[in-house]
Amino acid sequence: MRQDILRSIPSVHELLESPEISKLLAIYPRQLVVDAIRAVLEDVRQTLTHKKDLLQQGNNRDTSPSCPPCEGEETGEVKEFVEAQTIALSPQRLSILVRQFLRQKYCGIGHAINATGIILHTGLGRAPLADEAARQIQNVLQSFCTLEIERLTGRRGVRYHHVEQLICMITGAEAALVVNNNAAAVLLVLDTLARGKEVVISRSQLVEIGGSFRMPDVMSKGGAILVEVGTTNKTYLTDYSNAITERTGLILKVHQSNFKIVGFTEMVDLKDLVLLGRERSIPVVYDLGSGALIDPERFGLPREPTVQESIEDGADIVTFSTDKLLGGPQGGIIAGKKKWIDLLKRNPLTRALRVGKLTIAALEATLKLYLDEGLAEKKIPVLAMMFASVETIEERCKKLISKITPEAKTFMDISTVEGISEMGGGSLPGEGIPTKLISLHSEKINAGELAAQLRGNTPPIFARIEQDRVLLDMRTVYDNEVDMIAAALENIGSS
Repeated sequence: MRQDILRSIPSVHELLESPEISKLLAIYPRQLVVDAIRAVLEDVRQTLTHKKDLLQQGNNRDTSPSCPPCEGEETGEVKEFVEAQTIALSPQRLSILVRQFLRQKYCGIGHAINATGIILHTGLGRAPLADEAARQIQNVLQSFCTLEIERLTGRRGVRYHHVEQLICMITGAEAALVVNNNAAAVLLVLDTLARGKEVVISRSQLVEIGGSFRMPDVMSKGGAILVEVGTTNKTYLTDYSNAITERTGLILKVHQSNFKIVGFTEMVDLKDLVLLGRERSIPVVYDLGSGALIDPERFGLPREPTVQESIEDGADIVTFSTDKLLGGPQGGIIAGKKKWIDLLKRNPLTRALRVGKLTIAALEATLKLYLDEGLAEKKIPVLAMMFASVETIEERCKKLISKITPEAKTFMDISTVEGISEMGGGSLPGEGIPTKLISLHSEKINAGELAAQLRGNTPPIFARIEQDRVLLDMRTVYDNEVDMIAAALENIGSS
């Protein structure tokens, strides 16, 4: 019986025909269900094989050769094994396992706890939205909205009108436009103002944006002809001036938001480029990337050029992301002189790159908070995480440790240690933010297994691993997530 026990595992075809699992075919694609069944059956097979091997070892060790079991007689261990096998292979049980597998692997986007300390974590969705933005999205989702209609006249309006007003009020720009990300913003500017023309840019600013998208590639797609000036570490105003010809369409300056060049360096100030552009009647475009509306230097962090300063310094067009230092939904803003923005608005590519009502709703709500900077610093999660004091983070650590029972603490060592948070998202490169971490170490499982169990929690908890320790950076953890982490650690410690 022990030798034949694994032969009773049903086939994939048999399970697909069973009433319990056939229902899944109406929910998931057939191939996904087949893959899930195969994975579950293999796991069951491995489990039963392991139990059978243990049972065989026990029989070999305990059975006396002078008195073997009588034919047909089963030991208590064999009966227990047969019962476990029967339960494990029941269609009801296998159906539950298949459903669990599908939910875990194909569950889609869901709530996750970011304990990595990376504030703008691209894998975890970058900037979390303020409560006001989330509520505004909900308002727009539940009914019709005034996206492109004038309330007083009832006539067709412009979807960007309200958000454009806010951008201009905050930055001092004459006009503005919103597209689906900053790369799209740069692409639209190049396609409109420099298609078939030369664009002068410093070699030190030919950046890779992320995901292998490089500035020269974006320029090529925009129809522009790249003209590199200067060297990797030094570029002077004369380099720009000497490169300008009758074929020059614009001067492009790119903020080094995701890397640093230090040491023997020289770069041209935006104000000087603006003067040069005015002398030669050539627009100057500044790709700011991260898009800070509040300078982090005020809070002891490295200085970051703000959009307001760039507009004040005379840039004809400034482009920047909305889901980085600004702390809003994914998008890209183009702000600057009205005569240039009007040209962009008439480009047919603008419709292809436009954003939907949910993005506009969330962006409007986020920008309204910037009308009061003090309110923005408290309400916008990215800013609140950036500017939170080490003392605040330490209190969050203490709160978590206080919720862990002594039983769980016997499974793993839990302590508070010093560490560094990162901005992430291509912002404030190479600059760390002092923080406090929860350190987890267990003699019973290694750090990789512990981190995997945390990711398997609902919601998943993402941490980092250093020197066989799991580290939870509480800077990026919400206060209402502390109890969730504590519960997860309790479950791991008691399993």
